Amino acid sequence: MKKPLQDFPPAPSSSFFARRALIAALAASPVLPSFAQFRVEVSGVGVTQLPIALAPFKGEDGSPQKISAIVQADLERSGQFRGVDASGQSLDETSRPDLSLWRQRTADSLVVGSVNRLADGRFDVRFRLWDVVRGQDLGGQSYTVPQADLRLAAHRIADYVYEKLTGEKGIFSTRIAYVTKGGTRFSLWVADADGENAQAALASPEPIISPRWSPTGTQLAYVSFESRKPVVYVHNVASGQRRLVANFKGNNSAPAWAPDGGTLAVTLSRDGGSQLFTIPSTGGEPRRLTQSASIDTEPTYSADGSSIYFVSDRGGAPQIYKMGANGGNPTRVTFSGTYNISPAISGDGRWLAYISRVGGGFKLHVMELATGNVQAITDTTADERPSFAPNSKLIVYATRLQGREALMTTTLDGKIKARLAGQAGDIREPDWGPFQKQ
Repeated sequence: MKKPLQDFPPAPSSSFFARRALIAALAASPVLPSFAQFRVEVSGVGVTQLPIALAPFKGEDGSPQKISAIVQADLERSGQFRGVDASGQSLDETSRPDLSLWRQRTADSLVVGSVNRLADGRFDVRFRLWDVVRGQDLGGQSYTVPQADLRLAAHRIADYVYEKLTGEKGIFSTRIAYVTKGGTRFSLWVADADGENAQAALASPEPIISPRWSPTGTQLAYVSFESRKPVVYVHNVASGQRRLVANFKGNNSAPAWAPDGGTLAVTLSRDGGSQLFTIPSTGGEPRRLTQSASIDTEPTYSADGSSIYFVSDRGGAPQIYKMGANGGNPTRVTFSGTYNISPAISGDGRWLAYISRVGGGFKLHVMELATGNVQAITDTTADERPSFAPNSKLIVYATRLQGREALMTTTLDGKIKARLAGQAGDIREPDWGPFQKQ
């Protein structure tokens, strides 16, 4: 494969930022089918996890999807819940459960429900949530869905339960985007938040990098090398149509959406070195934000759109900086470590996630912006590209585990991790999409 052009030179002992490492890893790694199903493996113990029982849904043995198992996996992956044995019980949403039995099993809450196939081939999915401790019916919902949407129905049940019991909005019916390489082809995938139900949005013989969801969750910006140079596109996920946004002289890379969806921050080398610009998300003439002799790249907007965080080597090595959304004098944000890249800002504006080089490896770190306190939250050494869940409670990132590429989610304290693993080949560049409209 022809070596893609880059918008940054190599660092002294390794690639500069994650992009060159991404392409090198994709090119060199073993090829496995990229369409295989994922499985969720949850590890770790949180400080306070709510014990919840998910009784097998009545009729789900005849369903293509085991709804109760999907809901339980969602809730456990959040780090807020631990499952309680619910075997040997036959209940549905109309049942009045013996709550004393569930208290004996140490459950604080109970989910029951049913799945029925209708005459037209659709499925009727119903559930009810019980507060075992207080003996209260916390309500329920029903969904009539085609077979293809059974997993979505399960994720929405998990969202309901999560919000009722934690007061925070659930993220299980959201989507993630990521990139794989299979054979000589690169693919951009859109999948459920648990990695399942992946649909190919784009396939190319040349690398695809930096997918980023629009604020509405209807579009993806990404960088494609199909023109043998990095070019920025915006892709409509539903229709598959796309438009060219940035194809200027030199490299066009690292798109980031402004919260209003009308603007992208990008890295362009049209004037020589790699600098930050903004450009309308429909395309047009870019406006330069930075004026430096250094490499400025990997922009990301603050949650309120007032600031842009980015990576620059203006101090001699890559560090994360912050400036106003319209440019201005940047201030340095990261001081711990000598090589910090790939900033991501939580939706609540409280947290910065990034990758720091530690002893030759690359590890995910989280900074509390108000205090500047930093914590390394992984034991792995090949972490890449963190992205926050829209409720700011989880982070998805790519890494290497036991010699294989994998997507992981982690709580912000690193105590609960879930591996979205399967025979999907090289998995890179994850980005977590926004909340979906119901």
